[in-house]
Amino acid sequence: MGDFNNDTWLDIVVVDYITDNIIIYFGYGDGTVAKPVKYSTGRGSAPYMIAVGDFDNDHRLDIAVANFGTNSVGVFLTLQNESFQSQIVLSVGSSRPVWIHVADLNNDTALDIVTANYGTHSVNVFYGYGNGSFSNSSTYSTGYDSFPFAVVSGDFNNDKQMDLAIANYGTNNVGILLGTSNSSFANQIMFSTGPNSHPCSLAVGYLNDDTMLDIAITNYGNNSVGILLGHGNGTFMTQTTYSLGGASPYSIGIDDFNNDNRMDLVITNIGTNNTALLVGYGNGTFASPTMYSTGSSSSISIAIGDLNKDNRLDIVIISNDTRTIEIMLGYDEFFPIQKMYPAGYNPWSVAVGDLNNDNYLDIVTADYTGNTVSVLFGYGDGTFQTRETYPTGSSPTYVAVADLNNDTRLDIVVTNSADNTVNIFLGYGDGSFTNPAIYLVGRYPESVVVADFNNDFIQDIAVANAEENTVSILLGYGNGSFMTHVQFSAGSCPYSIATDDFNNDTRLDIVVTNLYGNSVSVLLGHGDGSFASEMQYSVGIHPDSVAVGDLNNDARLDIVVSNRDSGLSILLGYGNGSFTNQTMYSTDLKTASVGVGDFNKDTQLDIVFVNQESNNVKIFLGFGNGSFFKQSTFSTGSLPVALAVGDFNSDDRLDIAVANWNDNQVSVLLRYDRGALKHEIKFPSGKGSRLRSFVIFDFNNDSQLDIAVANSGSDSIGILLGYDNGNFDSQMIFSTGFKSHPHSIIVNDFNKDGRVDIAAANYGTKNLITFLGNENGTFENQASYDADFDFPPLLLGANDFNQEGRSEILLYRYYMIKFAIGSSNPLMLLN
Repeated sequence: MGDFNNDTWLDIVVVDYITDNIIIYFGYGDGTVAKPVKYSTGRGSAPYMIAVGDFDNDHRLDIAVANFGTNSVGVFLTLQNESFQSQIVLSVGSSRPVWIHVADLNNDTALDIVTANYGTHSVNVFYGYGNGSFSNSSTYSTGYDSFPFAVVSGDFNNDKQMDLAIANYGTNNVGILLGTSNSSFANQIMFSTGPNSHPCSLAVGYLNDDTMLDIAITNYGNNSVGILLGHGNGTFMTQTTYSLGGASPYSIGIDDFNNDNRMDLVITNIGTNNTALLVGYGNGTFASPTMYSTGSSSSISIAIGDLNKDNRLDIVIISNDTRTIEIMLGYDEFFPIQKMYPAGYNPWSVAVGDLNNDNYLDIVTADYTGNTVSVLFGYGDGTFQTRETYPTGSSPTYVAVADLNNDTRLDIVVTNSADNTVNIFLGYGDGSFTNPAIYLVGRYPESVVVADFNNDFIQDIAVANAEENTVSILLGYGNGSFMTHVQFSAGSCPYSIATDDFNNDTRLDIVVTNLYGNSVSVLLGHGDGSFASEMQYSVGIHPDSVAVGDLNNDARLDIVVSNRDSGLSILLGYGNGSFTNQTMYSTDLKTASVGVGDFNKDTQLDIVFVNQESNNVKIFLGFGNGSFFKQSTFSTGSLPVALAVGDFNSDDRLDIAVANWNDNQVSVLLRYDRGALKHEIKFPSGKGSRLRSFVIFDFNNDSQLDIAVANSGSDSIGILLGYDNGNFDSQMIFSTGFKSHPHSIIVNDFNKDGRVDIAAANYGTKNLITFLGNENGTFENQASYDADFDFPPLLLGANDFNQEGRSEILLYRYYMIKFAIGSSNPLMLLN
């Protein structure tokens, strides 16, 4: 793979052994490719393998081919117009080359070519001149009946000279040719791969993080993968092997598939219709192989790259028997393992914090029927000690942790629903606590949050009182004691509470869900411990839990609510304490506790919540624009009711703790960056469409995400309406004008009618075009806006940047388009 046309998108090139061609597939950047373009390698050439590199230093990738049938190397130099020159032929005698490799072997900044020759038991080296031409070949023997099948390069003895490693299929070893300073190689040193192992492919990388190159080998004969860890002096440890069962490995690649900065292995297997992925531990050892179906029993070649620009490596596989190219897109398994720990009777809520000052997170639950809190101290590796319990008041419902007396030691706050109290357990910093202090609050206190509500740098407490329709505020003295509670009105049955600064006045505000009012109440804080009258916003049916975060990266806080009977509600904030109407996302029934965090380390906030009836946790991954897509579910215990998020094993990844009501346990889901592969789902974009840009949004208000694409080749935008099973309807096409070549699109409500509209930037006609949205996902009233652009416009975003109540569009090169539908001057260009 490589970018042959310099459009920043990976392309694919393959050899066709039967028809004597190389075939190029230009990529669209979304994991799909254009129709193939063919170039002949000559009659009877039987091209066997391909490599790419810039052989003439023109900053364009060229192609080199091992022609088995004509005993030659073919070089195709790239032209500027997505085409290639005719093949330049380099003879390798009667050698029958089966492998080709490209590297700068003599440190002259010009790429060289080396072939593994099955017919003459040798390797040939062609030194490049940097202008697309090459020297005559130098030949190095690999030994009698060695039948070399693969060759790669690397500096195995740290002398700054490139060396060669060869898979000798016939003699069951890896041969090392150490490079010298005079552009030659020493005699071969051999390292055994085992009797009848028949190594057929190699890859080089740092497998144990010691700055010494290692080698991974596919042993076709004994169905294993071999690892040779390097000593850094050109020698290697004895081979370690990993069995692939009945699979016969053929081709191998090394890269980091799970973004944990440790090298992993991917292997194609012949005869078993699958591909193997071995996740690396970073110390030269690997997990057991995970197999992924390929649909082909003869997958002979592999290439690695990020085809869809999601920061996940994908693989391309060549299947000989089906004569197809298979693309397997990389994704993340997130939480493959659940660990269970006993809690008290019917744990109702869960919180996390370092309660014994050992720098490891601990877990605490409020046990509703047991009238206790349970504390599980963490070991820092994702495991926990047996619980310790502390008695509370009657029917504890919610627990929070914070430093209430400014002694740098975390304390515990618990709401007791049956006796209308709050318990305070002050921590000693060693995991033990004082006897609880008791404070009266309103009737049936359901949830609690701790924060500084009067700006005195002392922690206060806010409680949602479900049966009194109020919020209680207990202002702290800073010594672990609190004033008598003061109440503020909320909606019907306030249930879950959260706090943050919603109007950017440096004073904390409160949001609370109203379980029977199907709403949330926002109480803006005055900064003195008092609050303004509530403002209510409609959400779904029986809102259970609330969380806060900046979901669309506009520096304004937003609200997410889990509704027991109607999914998730998203309310985007305006930054002044008010919020948009809700956007709904469907979920399973009985959606309960909700939280936010960046679970896939893409710097965008995601949403996590529990589904009580289906006994699982689900994550919605965020796009960073306030919209989300559904991710896989992860099993929990029976009747999960609450969750908390934290890094339990100190690996800089967010983990999840879940309180399970029915089985009196806590589930710990550790976040593994365990890479995985899946077959892509393809949707036809239309002949010649040349997709250039896309956005994701719910255009028809059915709580399912849809896709809008810019079809540069067909002068149109397309809308694909989404179904709840992850599939999409056929594309609706809207013309952008003759030879317009739309290049980028954005969405916003440009005419303030409550419906989302689309703006497209046309590369060909250098103008902007808009489509006004209807509620059913269709668009009308196309309008074109022209300006004296001296460049094709590229859209970056749209928002009310200057708070005038109209949307502006931000363009590349720091231009601003001031844009208002129906105004007398709808377009103004600002430097």
